[in-house]
Amino acid sequence: MIGDGSERSSYLLRAGLVRNVRTGEHLTTFVVSGVSTVLITRLILGLSGYPQIGGKGLHIAHVLPGGLLMLLAIYLLLSYVGPVVRPAAALVGGVGFGLFIDEVGKFVTSDNNYFYQPAAAIVYVVFVLIVLGSRFVSNRRPLDEREQLANVVDDAVEGVAGGLSRRRRAQASAQLRGVGPDVVGRSEARALLAACPADEVELAAPIDVAWQKLHRGFDRLATNPHAPTVAVVVLAVQAVGSPAIAAGIRLYEGRLLTELPVLAVAAGSLLSATFTVRGWLRLRAGDRARAVRLFELAVLVSLLVNQVFQFAETQFAAVGGLTLDLVLLGLLRAESDRLQREAARTTPPVQVKLPKLPPDPDSPPFPTDPGDPVQPS
Repeated sequence: MIGDGSERSSYLLRAGLVRNVRTGEHLTTFVVSGVSTVLITRLILGLSGYPQIGGKGLHIAHVLPGGLLMLLAIYLLLSYVGPVVRPAAALVGGVGFGLFIDEVGKFVTSDNNYFYQPAAAIVYVVFVLIVLGSRFVSNRRPLDEREQLANVVDDAVEGVAGGLSRRRRAQASAQLRGVGPDVVGRSEARALLAACPADEVELAAPIDVAWQKLHRGFDRLATNPHAPTVAVVVLAVQAVGSPAIAAGIRLYEGRLLTELPVLAVAAGSLLSATFTVRGWLRLRAGDRARAVRLFELAVLVSLLVNQVFQFAETQFAAVGGLTLDLVLLGLLRAESDRLQREAARTTPPVQVKLPKLPPDPDSPPFPTDPGDPVQPS
């Protein structure tokens, strides 16, 4: 049955706004490729002495090929149906957006200053807002069963045209099992999947392969017995090191320690340390799920507070801390997913016992099973 939390979704579905079940993966591909493009572009330009393409008064900025790559991503999404093209479009679009946003310093300064110091922080905040906005839209309400069914039908698009491999058929069938039997179109979608011919030849999807390997790697790290201790140590070092680095930069430049960046990093580090200590106490008490959640909050505080001001102060030198936070977050998310799967396997099904009513003397007797003993008349 469709719960009350999906009422607003009904209006959105009538408007044709069906959410993709793999939005998180596609968005992460977009963000990772975009951030990587910014860092690689800055590295190549720095090593080559910041050359300019053009001449005779012309300068071809890399925002132009970035726009062409974003156009190519849009073209792919508008020209092809089905889920196969989306990972490639997310990758190409992310690279194009990275080339575009890397030149933000030229867009916000009157002298077109590519080396504008807050540019790194602006780039970082833009990507953070993209992630938060997408998570708000995707996670504010769980996917409606009709949205799940629409995603199953979307998966069947490539099967209708060229057949389905066993892997893709199994994925679609597993998703279909999450749709209630009373949802209109479920039986037809099941028949559609069954009618798709078998075809083990799949279009090469390096993005999907990379995601699968990354998930397996995080799962192996999460099950390591030393993983919780390492996470606590890293979070503790970051809580102490982040304000120390911010204060050291200020002292080196002869500025005051009471300025906003230092105070903000100190406040964020204190909050992150609080979540870390609470998580460690819950871990010692045996509540691993709650501990993982508190550790996630500690990492998110570092990502959303500390790293913003670190990028503003040190520009792209803060990439090391960002990478460490992302690895920790991936590790904790993998452990959280593993704990949820274990809880789902060990939770017994709820059995509802109805109260027994006394027999109605005016009602006819129930037919008896042939094996039941004969009641005396």
